[in-house]
This record gives sequence, C-alpha cells and structure tokens, in this order.
Amino acid sequence: MSDKPKFAVFGGGSWATAIVKMLSENLDEIGWYMRSEQAIEHIKEHGHNPNYLSSVEFRLEQLKLTNDINQAVEDADYLIFVIPSAFLHQELQKLTASLEDKVVFSAIKGIVPETSLIVGDHFNTHYKVPFNNIGVISGPCHAEEVALERLSYLTIASADDEKAQIVANMLSSDYIKCTTSDDVLGTEYAAMLKNIYAVAAGIAHGLGYGDNFQSVLMSNAIREMKKYVKKVHKMKRDINDSAYLGDLLVTGYSIFSRNRLFGTMIGKGYTVKSAQLEMSMIAEGYYASKSAYLLNQQRGKKKAKTPIIDAVYEILYENKDPKKTFKKLTDKLD
Repeated sequence: MSDKPKFAVFGGGSWATAIVKMLSENLDEIGWYMRSEQAIEHIKEHGHNPNYLSSVEFRLEQLKLTNDINQAVEDADYLIFVIPSAFLHQELQKLTASLEDKVVFSAIKGIVPETSLIVGDHFNTHYKVPFNNIGVISGPCHAEEVALERLSYLTIASADDEKAQIVANMLSSDYIKCTTSDDVLGTEYAAMLKNIYAVAAGIAHGLGYGDNFQSVLMSNAIREMKKYVKKVHKMKRDINDSAYLGDLLVTGYSIFSRNRLFGTMIGKGYTVKSAQLEMSMIAEGYYASKSAYLLNQQRGKKKAKTPIIDAVYEILYENKDPKKTFKKLTDKLD
C-alpha cells in the first residue's frame, strides 16, 4: 500500500488538465472531477481532454474520473480546486460532503464574486476548512508549456510547511520545479492581481503602445501590486520573487496569456461581450478587476493607490473609452 495521500483535482479547463498531468508523474491514482459527462466519456475513450491541452495523453488506469463532486471529495485527502472563481460558488453548492478534515489547495486566480473573498478565505469562512489545511498553487507557469514539458516553476504556499512540501513533491518532475512559501494570502492576491495587469498589458498592445511603454506599465504594475498586497496582508516578502514578479511577467507578456489576449481585443475595439464570446477560455482578469477595485475602495482613506487597476475597471465595467483612459493613465505612471 502506498503511504502517499490521495489527490483529487476539481475542474476541466487547461490549468486543471495541466495539474492532473503533473500529478500523474508521481501518483498511481488521481481523482478528477469535471462537470461535463461528455468530456469524461471522451477522455475514457480517447485518453485526452477534448477541449483543453488535447495533446496531453493520459494513462486511463491512473485517472478516477467523475462528475460527482461529493464522490471526488470523499475519495481524496488533498483537494486541488481549479474551477474559475466566477463559477466556484455554483459548483460548491452541490457539496454535501464535509471539507473540514480535507487539505484544500487553490490554483484559482481570483475572488469569489458572491462573497468578495479570495478562495482560501471562502473555504475557511463557508466550509470550515482550517487555515493550516489551506494552500495556494501559483506560477510563474502556463498550462500550455506544461503540456509541452518545457521547464516551468511553481510556488506552493501554505501556513503548514509539511503540507506545502507534500504538494510540491507530488507536482515536481524533470520539467516542473517547485518552491514553498508561507505567504498564503500574498501569493493568492498576487495571482489574482497579475491577471488584471495582464489585461492592462493587452489593452495597451491593442491600442498600439510599444515595448517601451509595456516595460513602464509592468514596472509600475509590480509596485502597485506590492502596495495592494501590503494593505491586505502586511508581512516580510520580496515582491521580486517568482511568485509575484515572475508570475506577473509571464502573464503580461506570454503569447499563451488569455488575459493579455482578452485585453488586446478590448484595446482593438471589441466589446467585453464580444471578446468573451470569441475566447474559448475564461479571462479571470475580467472578474478580478471588479473585485480588486471594489475591495480597495472599501478601505476608504486606507486604500492603496492603484491607477492601473482603476483604469482597467473603468474600461471593462464603466464603458470608458480605452484610448482616452490609457492616455490619462500614461500621465500617472513613471
């Protein structure tokens, strides 16, 4: 009998598929919950996800596929949630199984809209998962490069270093290197914020701004992120570490970045609705920009100075003209 804990992944998208691939390097069995019965049947028949990272071939004997979220929870010790934040609340409403004795790691980059909580706080507040049993999986890492087995890095954050190390060990391989951190809140907020800055980078690209401006935008973004995260959770951290700056850079510049693509479409004149319809994947930065903006505004006089977040929010939610809004933004950057 193996003494390794049992893992289950929740989600059917590209990042969930990539995490299952990583786990399959080290585990004989992985639980995998996804909503779509059709996708499950396709994987059982053809050995790959029909909709995301379809080049990744799985060994079916390793996968315990189900569209029953309660079965997936009950059969595992470590639960990795990769459901987009906009749909997490809806999926969790199906739960009857308890999460109180489970270790829950989030690979979700966003805030739960219904509660305005980051995912870890949501599980603690509404599902009584102890903070010591909550962790975060963050980049810098794109699912598409995991599929190609290109060398990638992950940061695994948890207040319990032993649990962080267990997850790190199960995700590590020749092409995946993991480091651990105790900055759970900081890495989770940073993972959410970097998607907003990637949308901003895309809008700038769509408007025709060049590399010179992009470098200024990204350097201002990391400083803005530092101020925001410090307001949320003050602790000693180096914002230049890979979990913060590295994740921001790969999301802001990569051709695989769905948030940058979404922003580029907005900058080129697409409406939010038309951009969303054209994309086959969720751009978390759209939802994150509203949550991050409103949370900051609620702090009143103690709010962080966030001109980039403000600009993205105004464009996406107040229908402000991207060209005029970014012209004003350029005067606020240095």
